[in-house]
Amino acid sequence: MRHTGRLWMRRILLPLLILGIAGCGKGPEPAAGEGDRLQVSRALGGDDLSGYARAVEPRNFRFPRDHGAHPDYRNEWWYVTGNLEDAAGRRFGFQITFFRFALAPEPPSSPSAWATNQGWMAHLAVTDVAGGGHRAFERFSRGAAGLAGAQLDPFRVWLDDWRLEAVSGNDFPWRLRAGAGSVALDLRLQALKPVVLQGEEGLSRKSGRPGNASYYYSITRMQTEGRLTLDGEGYRVSGLSWMDREWSTSALGEDQVGWDWFSLQLADGHDVMLYRMRLEDGGVDPVSHGLWVDPRGGYRPIPREDYRVEVLDTWTAPSGAVYPVAWRVHLRREDRTLEVRALRPDQEMDLTVRYWEGAVDVFEDGRPAGRGFVELTGYDPQGRDAQTDAHGPS
Repeated sequence: MRHTGRLWMRRILLPLLILGIAGCGKGPEPAAGEGDRLQVSRALGGDDLSGYARAVEPRNFRFPRDHGAHPDYRNEWWYVTGNLEDAAGRRFGFQITFFRFALAPEPPSSPSAWATNQGWMAHLAVTDVAGGGHRAFERFSRGAAGLAGAQLDPFRVWLDDWRLEAVSGNDFPWRLRAGAGSVALDLRLQALKPVVLQGEEGLSRKSGRPGNASYYYSITRMQTEGRLTLDGEGYRVSGLSWMDREWSTSALGEDQVGWDWFSLQLADGHDVMLYRMRLEDGGVDPVSHGLWVDPRGGYRPIPREDYRVEVLDTWTAPSGAVYPVAWRVHLRREDRTLEVRALRPDQEMDLTVRYWEGAVDVFEDGRPAGRGFVELTGYDPQGRDAQTDAHGPS
C-alpha cells in the first residue's frame, strides 16, 4: 500500500523541479541551496489540492483501461514486487515502482514538446539473499518528449529504458525490463488470479478526513520467469510477483507518521494484504485494514479489529533508522498465526525518500508457509518526528 504524504511530496518534487519538468525544454537547472530547498518544499508539498480529482466514493473500475494513467489525480503508481529463485535454489527479491506526480492540475500552455505538468520517478531494487545483498536505484524524468509516461493500446508504463508493458495489446502476459549498475531484470509476468479491489470496492481510506483516500487494486499472484543479471552473471529465475496500483490526491493525516504494509503469498494458495497506518502516539489508525484472497481469486476485506501485528525483532540501519524485521501476525477470523521474517535485514531503500522495502519468508507452526514483501515508511530519523515505538503489539 502506497500513498504520498507531505514528506514524500517535499523530497520528491524538488528533484523534479530541478529537472525543469514544467518548463519549455531547457536543461536541468543548477541544484538549489538548502534555503531554496526548504522554500520549494513549502510551495510544492503543502495541502493545496484544488483543481485535482479526489477519491471520495467508490467508482466503477474498468480493465484494462484502469491499467493506464489517471492524470486528473495528483499522484499514481505501478508497483511490482516478487520472490524469485534459480534452478539451484538461489533466492532473489525484486521491486520496481513507477511513480507519476502532477505539479499542477492543468498542463502548461507552452507549445514546447518538453512542457508538461507531470513528473515521473522510478525505484528499482534487487536483493541477492545469499550473496551481494540489497541494491537500490532511482530515476527521475519529465513526462514529456517520450521520456516517461503510461499508455494503452498497447499497455506500457516507462521511464527511460525501465518499462512494464504488455507483450501485445493491453492484457497479460506483461514484460518487465529494467537495469542499473550491475543489476538487470528481464521478466515475463502472467496473472494467476483476477484483479481484486482493496478497501471499500476499491476506495481505500487513509484517514478519517474526507478525500484522504486512494483508488486501489491489486493482482496478488503473477507467475514470473525470465533472466536476472547480477555483476555480469546471468540467472534463469522463476517465482511469484504481486502488483499494486493506486491513484489519489491525498496526504497523510496530521497525526500519522507512516505505514507498515504486508503482501503475503501463502503456499496453500491464499494471499494476504495488511497495512497499519501508524500514529504519532504509537497507536494504529482505525482506517487500517487488509484483504484475504482465496486460491480461486475470491476475496473479502479484513477489518482492523480482525488482525494484530506483533514485532519480534528490529534492525538498525546505517542511516540510524530502526526498522522491525520480524513479526507475528494474528488473523482472528481465519484462526491463523503467521510469523513473517525478512530474508535479510539490510533492505533499506536509501534514496531520495528513505524507507524499507524487503522480501520476507512466512512460517506457520514453525514450518515454511509462504513468501512475500513488506514496506515500512516513517522510520527515518531525519524524517517527520523520527519514529514510534516499534515493539508493542497492535
